[in-house]
Amino acid sequence: MEISRRNVLSVAAVAAASAALGLAPASTPAASTASPGADGWHKKKGHLMTRWASEVGPDNALPEYPRPQLVRRQWMNLNGLWHYQITHKDQTEIPTFHAGQILVPFGIESPLSGVMQPLLPSQRLWYQRDVVIPDSWEGQSVLLHFGAVDWEATVYIDGQHLGSHRGGYDAFSFDITKHVRAGVRHRITVGVWDPTDTWWQPHGKQTLHPGGCSYTATSGIWQTVWLEPVPPSHIERLRMVPDLANDGLKLEITARIDCKPMRVEAFARNGAQEVSHAHGPIGEQLTPVIRQNLVSFFKSRSCQMMADLTLPINNPVLWSPDHPHLYDLEVRLLDENGKVVDHVESYFGMRSLHVGHDSLGNTRAFLNGKPMLLPGSLDQGFWPDGVYTAPTDAALRADIENERRLGFNAVRKHVKVEPQRWYYWADKLGLLVFQDMPTGGDGDPQTDRPSSPEAAEQWRTEVRNHIEQIYNHPCVICWIMFNEAFGGFDYARNAAWAKELDPTRFVDESSGFPWHGVGDVRDNHGGVPPKFPHQFGITSEDGGWGLGARGHTWPHAWTYRSYNAITGHTLDFLAAQNKNKSLPIPALTDTSKEWMTREVAGLFHNFLTNTNQSAQSGDFYCQIVDVETECDGLLSYDRAVWKVDPELVREAIQKAWRHAQRRCPDLTI
Repeated sequence: MEISRRNVLSVAAVAAASAALGLAPASTPAASTASPGADGWHKKKGHLMTRWASEVGPDNALPEYPRPQLVRRQWMNLNGLWHYQITHKDQTEIPTFHAGQILVPFGIESPLSGVMQPLLPSQRLWYQRDVVIPDSWEGQSVLLHFGAVDWEATVYIDGQHLGSHRGGYDAFSFDITKHVRAGVRHRITVGVWDPTDTWWQPHGKQTLHPGGCSYTATSGIWQTVWLEPVPPSHIERLRMVPDLANDGLKLEITARIDCKPMRVEAFARNGAQEVSHAHGPIGEQLTPVIRQNLVSFFKSRSCQMMADLTLPINNPVLWSPDHPHLYDLEVRLLDENGKVVDHVESYFGMRSLHVGHDSLGNTRAFLNGKPMLLPGSLDQGFWPDGVYTAPTDAALRADIENERRLGFNAVRKHVKVEPQRWYYWADKLGLLVFQDMPTGGDGDPQTDRPSSPEAAEQWRTEVRNHIEQIYNHPCVICWIMFNEAFGGFDYARNAAWAKELDPTRFVDESSGFPWHGVGDVRDNHGGVPPKFPHQFGITSEDGGWGLGARGHTWPHAWTYRSYNAITGHTLDFLAAQNKNKSLPIPALTDTSKEWMTREVAGLFHNFLTNTNQSAQSGDFYCQIVDVETECDGLLSYDRAVWKVDPELVREAIQKAWRHAQRRCPDLTI
């Protein structure tokens, strides 16, 4: 299933597709929304802009369907221009909106927002726009979805408080059905407070004072906002677990139904061919006595129910980086008369993971029963024009294509959780993801204690949401609980807790350090991890060479190591720059590019040719692109200039892997 789902389809096209699926006709956003006009708004010019920035405007801000694994045909994209205002954080009354317009979903600090100014912890950022609910949505429930808002969001409809959400990386929704009417203009207001790096909340590498290894913050709405009509009885969630041992897919369906038994059915397809079908009851425990209690006594109009199905997948085509095969999935909810009342589309990949030993006895990560070697990179997910938000969906895809072009099969997504579409492209293009949890000041690693009960519970709430929301993506193979000693606490407990939440994936207690001997991974930053019988070893940050590309480098750039044009060898650039603050980073030339290509290719050559002796299973170059002043990327920050020859790096990886296979033939990459 090719998930683009742009909501700019013609009315006729969407209506035809909806009719074929038994859905009510959809309406286009242009006919249904009332966003501010573009008068006076323009994107700002940042230090650098990507080639995709020119494509971004008020009428096409991330128009793709934002939730690729639970797709409905009807929806309304609320990305575009909103009015905004900034007040003191203690102001809780909705202000008048005279500050200007901001392009959602780009954070206020970003050039693409059209504002490009920091939000201070003493301030509150307000958003506002009007919407008109289409007449065709009459009789359905209306959900208001936020992909992510950093950090504390309070939402209002027509001035009436709906509720609040804390968490800068996870999606949240409100059922606004009782607050809106079809054909009537309604006003959505969102107030946001973001303490950035002045408090304990998870914020990753964001800071109010960018420099070094910390970067420009993102405050407010930074992922797609959208409206969705759903039937009163509808599917809420899917949880998919591939079961290769039994050639099947375990499917858990969560639905909100009208307090009487219904049925669910699921279809798996390989292209146009149906390969499996399963069906069963949902809510069968709602006996007449229980229904009388719910409906007659509590006056319940709906209740949440769950059903388990197993879809046999005979001779499954396995998902792997070399062959990222995806099956299509269709799930239906039916009433007691067999009428389809809701319908969603999704996809899944069949793959398995476990820790085991290769034919030489080295501990390895196994994918689909084969020991994996993991050449990859660190990816922080920052953009010079959108900061946390990629300018376009094509830009998201290009980052993953660049990873694959280099010969990498894995990436460490560093202290940031991405929009769902990033994981979709990783699923589709075949990239294994080691997923960091965003860091903050949640705890003190020297005492192994949380900084406060509130901080600990908020961290666990956000982590639980992250695992649940990207659980179904086959690309994600490992949860990394903490990064180094940034806010870590209760390492053993939290690693075990994550394994309970998701026993199907690897758990890494902390990237780099400290180690407590728990989890599935022994993780180094630099060097080779020691052998351990029950954990596979990776180096999740390595390398650190850098060059500056004229016109494509952030001001005051630095790196750890660079090119010495006099000697033709490596220069400890960080030490040299600390002695001379005005020292510019060495420039990218044909000669220096050859040097950096040799260094990076040599890193992976050494890892792969020595893996049978060292048992090292993964090495991740730090990093795929420059991020602001940190200039150790294989690509410039604007993704315009390669600082290595990607084909030569790929060739070195493939050659070294074949060398490793001569002694241990079962190793794969």
